[in-house]
Amino acid sequence: MSYDRKDRDRGQVAIEYLGFLPILLIVGMAVVQLGLIAYTAQQAGTAARAGARAASLDNSAQDGCANAVSDWLSVSCAAAQNGDTVTVTATVQIPSIVPGWDFDPARKTATMPLDATDSTTG
Repeated sequence: MSYDRKDRDRGQVAIEYLGFLPILLIVGMAVVQLGLIAYTAQQAGTAARAGARAASLDNSAQDGCANAVSDWLSVSCAAAQNGDTVTVTATVQIPSIVPGWDFDPARKTATMPLDATDSTTG
């Protein structure tokens, strides 16, 4: 039984594909991770704005932040009052899907004016 060149090439292509498959998986995981980083940064901005809005209305900035982001993300907020404004910094942990790749958290800041309504009548 003799093998021609076409049969040998078919096996070589399969081996080359198997060698290239890990590279494709790493590139795919990196693309998904970049999308996750962008999504987390967007969520941090949303959390900062919601926390600042809540703090300007005499509510908890942390509750405003936590309610504004996806449940599977870890968020913390710090509020600081500056005269007639409040500034909230939201910090959201960036999850990693690739083992060994750790990222700094996403931080965004938002400032809102304090609620100017006065409950006293004169």
